[in-house]
Amino acid sequence: MSSIPSHPGMPSDGKGLPVLAVEDLRTHFIGRTEATTAKAVDGVSFHVGAGEILGLVGESGSGKSVTGASIMGLVDRPGQVVGGRILFKGQDLRQYGGEQMRRLRGNRIAMIFQDPMMTLNPVLRIDTQMIEAVLAHERVGKSAARARARDVLARVGIPSPDERLLAYPHQFSGGMRQRVAIAIALLNRPDLIIADEPTTALDVTIQAQILYEMQTLCRESGTGLIWITHDLAVVAGLADRVAVMYAGRVVEQGSTRQIIKAARHPYTRALMDSIPSRGVRGQPLRQIPGNPQSPLNRPSGCAFRERCPRATQACLQEPPVTIGGGEGEEGRELRCFHPVGDDSPA
Repeated sequence: MSSIPSHPGMPSDGKGLPVLAVEDLRTHFIGRTEATTAKAVDGVSFHVGAGEILGLVGESGSGKSVTGASIMGLVDRPGQVVGGRILFKGQDLRQYGGEQMRRLRGNRIAMIFQDPMMTLNPVLRIDTQMIEAVLAHERVGKSAARARARDVLARVGIPSPDERLLAYPHQFSGGMRQRVAIAIALLNRPDLIIADEPTTALDVTIQAQILYEMQTLCRESGTGLIWITHDLAVVAGLADRVAVMYAGRVVEQGSTRQIIKAARHPYTRALMDSIPSRGVRGQPLRQIPGNPQSPLNRPSGCAFRERCPRATQACLQEPPVTIGGGEGEEGRELRCFHPVGDDSPA
């Protein structure tokens, strides 16, 4: 299997390796011709260290969820990972067979879906599903598995967990089902969790509780977390680093402070400007003009150029990835010819 060195300053698993390193990942939905092939993920690279939380941000259709599914090996035909490496603790998951991936999923790597019914079986009680999730990966008694399930349910804010274990999914509200799905992901204390907008259906109080619990879990256990969302407000209070996706590519990534306080890619800046603010009460919200790029037959060059106020003829070419090294720019990666802060975009 392949292995890689860690990035400078990256939290690692103690052996010098990140928990996850995605390198030039490409996932396409194959059509009969090139023109009918959708390039949903088109050269994505990022890393997640031990105990680190990465916010993966972008509009709907930017490729965030497909990136998560690609890491988990859950992309169905006609979808196919056609290039790149997915290195989990130095081991390339693209080289793993079906049985190897099944041993990893739900054990060392867990995923929380936006729709909890993608996780829960509607005809089985909650205790049955949670106990099976433990016994599938560990040799423990049923009573120990049940006790762990009860403790995790309590941890995600479900009252009377002993009683709730005996219920069926249809007896829970949507928000409660989502909390159960989150609890199942936490059961086996995974090294990596991929969370695909898991708090969308929760009220703000429970959302805050879940976010706090996820942060605590990562800090205490060294679990790496990828939080997929379109909500920059959530990312600002949760993530250590942020990667911004547009049209299947990461256009900017860096520390949360770098991205939130001083976004440099015009798309990231536009996302920030579209967030409601107390300081602009009574004024219309700013909108990003135009529509996101279709993943079908994307033109060459910068995919954001048709919506970007800073675009020039140079943007007809593919912008290179630059890595910041100046004061306050350490570790920032940017894919843009004319970043915000550059006074000469023309």
